[in-house]
Amino acid sequence: MDGWGRAGRLRSGASGQRGRRTAEEAILPGRRKARIIMATSRPSGLTDALEAVPVPTANRVRIIGGAWRRRVIRIPPVEGLRPTPDRVRETLFNWLGQDLTGRRCLDLYTGSGALALEAASRGAALVVAVDRNPRLIEALRETGAMLGATALETRVADAKRAIAAEPREFDVIFLDPPFADDPWPWLLPACGERLSPDGFIYAEADHALLPPPGFGEWRRDRAGQVHYHLFVPARTERE
Repeated sequence: MDGWGRAGRLRSGASGQRGRRTAEEAILPGRRKARIIMATSRPSGLTDALEAVPVPTANRVRIIGGAWRRRVIRIPPVEGLRPTPDRVRETLFNWLGQDLTGRRCLDLYTGSGALALEAASRGAALVVAVDRNPRLIEALRETGAMLGATALETRVADAKRAIAAEPREFDVIFLDPPFADDPWPWLLPACGERLSPDGFIYAEADHALLPPPGFGEWRRDRAGQVHYHLFVPARTERE
């Protein structure tokens, strides 16, 4: 053996049994038998080295509302990717009223695609998801196809060029750029030009933001280091 000890079979009775049992068997109803082999001895220093290695976690997000509620989607392991937390998404869509039937949405820094898929799950008529990372867009396309998200439109593009080239108006615009960037001086005014008169701009940052000229802050909150806001045209009356 390689120094990890020998995994013995479970035997009935104590006679002839050496050392403590190093293997256990568990049978779950309706599932295949699973054998768990546990090591009883390790070479000196190896235990600490193994415990120091972080265990990788699955890259995934859970859709929290709408037709695809509780569906878990996998996303590529991209450095710096920061999906909007569940708690923040829940609050945001409570602000928006949950039902987005017929709404046109733009997710300009889609990343994991969590906000785009939440909007599509809630009945949005159009969800345009933009990101400069082709890997993320390809994963989102595959997820959309799996879910049957016919309202989803994906595009690989830089946010500034995408909003400049976009001729359509949107009812909800989601903005969650990387925290290391600072696009807000040009981003909020540019998106304001593409917003419908009764629309919403959602903005997420690592600091508090001010609404762009001609807009007011309708809602705001904070979850840890995440500051999130909902801006509306100043002339619009809201409840």
